Amino acid sequence: MATPRQSNLRNLRKMAAGDPYYQFGLKLGEWSFEAGLEMMARLVGISPDPGHFYGDDTIDVELTLDGLDAMAGHLARAAEAKSKVIVATGHPTGLLPVHVAVAAALRAAGCMVLTPAEGWKYEVPTPDGPRERKIRYFEDVAVLSGGGSLHHTHDSAPMEEMLANLAGESRHWPDLVIADHGWAGAAGEAGITTVGFADCNDPALFAGHVVGKIDVAVPLDDNVLPRHYAPLTGYLLGRAGLLA
Repeated sequence: MATPRQSNLRNLRKMAAGDPYYQFGLKLGEWSFEAGLEMMARLVGISPDPGHFYGDDTIDVELTLDGLDAMAGHLARAAEAKSKVIVATGHPTGLLPVHVAVAAALRAAGCMVLTPAEGWKYEVPTPDGPRERKIRYFEDVAVLSGGGSLHHTHDSAPMEEMLANLAGESRHWPDLVIADHGWAGAAGEAGITTVGFADCNDPALFAGHVVGKIDVAVPLDDNVLPRHYAPLTGYLLGRAGLLA
């Protein structure tokens, strides 16, 4: 586990306080820190001890496998129905290969992988002042780019714009979104069937699952070396019946 306990507790407090950046575009209602900690211990496997402030924390591998099985069921049903899907990630340095493989498998199965609002731009605050970010697609996976780089983001604004684009300019509307961070949160808030990955310091998607807005939140460390996700990707696509 590369995600420290102090990060888990800090982000959980921010979510409970209603910080939009840590709610991922979801309207979650009232959450106490204590209720959030109990939820994360139950759904992710982190320590339930409120006095555990520093050091390592845990993700229960059995809960990860349960989440992957549930996600695989959604992928299988989407493939069978040749559904319209959106795939997106706010963690391109880690999870992008997983999402690329999922998008490719669903496309090969006859799904329509939607790519709305490509090139849409907005400004985000950074330590060096406002910087422009835009929606870019990498093998049909939506990511946030700027200054020649792909960027980590919690923001829900890009997915909100993608859905507004589809609602206003297209006859297509997604049946399923596979994503993380604010990309998943905004889709779930819009009432779309949404499945996604979430680290143990990303409590909003798990809270979204509890309140019925996120269908599946798979607990995992979301920023290890990309090659380490290969077994997970193979397991997910195999369970979904989508391995070539």
